[in-house]
Amino acid sequence: MSDPINNNKPADAEGQVIADSGAESAEPDTTPSDERVAKLEAEVANLKDQVLRAMAEAENTRRRAQRDREDATKYAVSGFAKDLLAVADNLRRALEAVPAEGREKDEMLKSLAIGVEATERQLLSAFERAGIKKLEPVGEPFDPNFHQVMFEIENTGKPAGTVVQVLQNGYTIHGRLLREAMVGVAKRGPDDNGQQVDTKA
Repeated sequence: MSDPINNNKPADAEGQVIADSGAESAEPDTTPSDERVAKLEAEVANLKDQVLRAMAEAENTRRRAQRDREDATKYAVSGFAKDLLAVADNLRRALEAVPAEGREKDEMLKSLAIGVEATERQLLSAFERAGIKKLEPVGEPFDPNFHQVMFEIENTGKPAGTVVQVLQNGYTIHGRLLREAMVGVAKRGPDDNGQQVDTKA
């Protein structure tokens, strides 16, 4: 008869009871080491940095797209506006061709001039609504960003490089050059100690 005491004891392949060590197997240590904690914190910080960078890049992309849309809206009419500048030039030339005394003597000529003036005002008003402004450079220093010098004038009493005459009006659209003004500038005189303006800029 088998020993009842050993009934619940594990046995080896030959039926021999395996001796009990008297101690339970030790649980694995699940407490993370300081090194692993530091590594995980570094990974979290790196992922957080990547997320912040991605969010910043997305915001920059959104802002660039918004600026592009705004610019497209603002400057979409630039080509059409350039064509209309010639119309504005011709209206002004027509008015300047009518002498003041001619208006007083000829009612038909006077009515024509009034009609051309009204048309010019309406066109300039449309320009203003589209953000188009006429440059008024007379008396201002020459600016190569907005002016094109056609000639220099001596003995004007103005500092060298001052715009003294406008041959063709210039225009901007929302602050950006649409057409440069063609101008004449004061020439440096013999007693002028200022620097000669660079008209080739």
